[in-house]
Amino acid sequence: MASWSAPSPSLVEYFEGQTSFQCGYCKNNFGSRSYGMWAHSMTVQDYQDLIDRGWRRSGKYVYKPVMNQTCCPQYTIRCHPLQFQPSKSHKKVLKKMLKFLAKGEIPKGNCEDEPMDSTMEDAVDGDFALMNKLDIKCDLKTLSSDLKGSIESEEKEKEKSLKKEGSKELIHPQAIEEKLGSGEPSHSIKVHIGPKPGKGADLSKPPCRKAKEMRKERKRLKLMQQDSAGAFEGFQAQGQPVCLLPKAKSNQPKSLEDLIFESLPENASHKLEVRLVPASFEDPEFNSSFNQSLSLYTKYQVAIHQDAPVMCGKSEFTRFLCNSPLEAEHPANGPECGYGSFHQQYWLDGKIIAVGVIDILPYCVSSVYLYYDPDYSFLSLGVYSALREIAFTRQLHEKTSQLSYYYMGFYIHSCPKMRYKGQYRPSDLLCPETYVWVPIEQCLPSLDNSKYCRFNQDPQAEDEGRSKDLDRLRVFHRRSAMPYGVYKNHQEDPSEEAVVLEYANLVGQKCSERMLLFRH
Repeated sequence: MASWSAPSPSLVEYFEGQTSFQCGYCKNNFGSRSYGMWAHSMTVQDYQDLIDRGWRRSGKYVYKPVMNQTCCPQYTIRCHPLQFQPSKSHKKVLKKMLKFLAKGEIPKGNCEDEPMDSTMEDAVDGDFALMNKLDIKCDLKTLSSDLKGSIESEEKEKEKSLKKEGSKELIHPQAIEEKLGSGEPSHSIKVHIGPKPGKGADLSKPPCRKAKEMRKERKRLKLMQQDSAGAFEGFQAQGQPVCLLPKAKSNQPKSLEDLIFESLPENASHKLEVRLVPASFEDPEFNSSFNQSLSLYTKYQVAIHQDAPVMCGKSEFTRFLCNSPLEAEHPANGPECGYGSFHQQYWLDGKIIAVGVIDILPYCVSSVYLYYDPDYSFLSLGVYSALREIAFTRQLHEKTSQLSYYYMGFYIHSCPKMRYKGQYRPSDLLCPETYVWVPIEQCLPSLDNSKYCRFNQDPQAEDEGRSKDLDRLRVFHRRSAMPYGVYKNHQEDPSEEAVVLEYANLVGQKCSERMLLFRH
């Protein structure tokens, strides 16, 4: 790989004040309010820091909702892929895809999933540690009932042989079932049954037992602590009646990767391939697939969002999902694919059926947009692509340890249809005032009471990244870069400083010192 050089500084043009337009969620004509700027170019680190202050991009336009004024507050949400475990509904989607690929099986019923078809309850109840315990409990109950018959027959035999001794130490079948059914480790449970009055040995002393009987007892106790396969082999070796025992489930659930990349038969009905392509017209693979990708985008927008075809043509598609301000970067300690904007194309049998537009940044994979073929809605491609992107983030983390988050854009609690992003746990929401991350579970009760919330519970906490020194802000003026402290000495417009101060507070001190603010 060629030596990597540091990218040029970001160059942005800030639009003074707030912009009002129709809300895409509640359809309020002028309810959506945001700040905005045009990014002529931007480094991935600057964009990372901006989205950690509530900004997002649409093409080269970068915007930040006015959270306490907009009709539908949009909270930045991020998922923790390294701790993520798929919920029951997520697993159903992955299994549905595997069945389709392996056998061509198409699920029956209504499979529309725009944007997601799984429910919030699945995510909230997705405590996998608890689920694992319940699974073990179920398996051990089955095991105890299967073993009961064999143990009871053996105990009857033993009771006859020990009848003369008048005392017996038994593993009581009912006690075994209760212990196994509790889900606890199956240690031996001793139930003493005393002899009839006037008969039997002194109970204060160990009972007299034959060595053969003691060996058989130890063997039986050992078998009770083994899994079903071990128990099966042990009984067979001893010549005891053999019960057909179910295979005990593993204590660990299948990983996300196990579910996604489960092997398919050689004669599988379909082949799915996911390709990562840089969003650049200089890339030959991007160019060769452009027309097919454009056609799919138009089909999706018309069918799913009821857009007029003229509103989702080549220029709109290019501006919205192909043009990016992010400069591609390939540092030695970064991922093999580098940083920047990409299209993740889902090829089914040689045809693109979905495209996930993503940005790969220093600390995260950021989801920008997904469009897919409506003919394949039955595959729940919205859910499937999100799970693939989480798995992809985990893959990148192996090479680049600091890249460990998956940003899903905005979480909009006031719009029930947009709450689906909260299903991917664990996840955090960004406090709109102090810009610290707060677990979503702590935020939801407040959001149920109010659309706009400050999540940071410390009333004294402030925005630590706010602009503290305006003179250090960088300005690009007359083809020259300079500190604002130098620039302002040549300005006579009294409103100039108010605009620059507004920009500085929104982007924060770090970005204001690195990015170049274009001034006429």
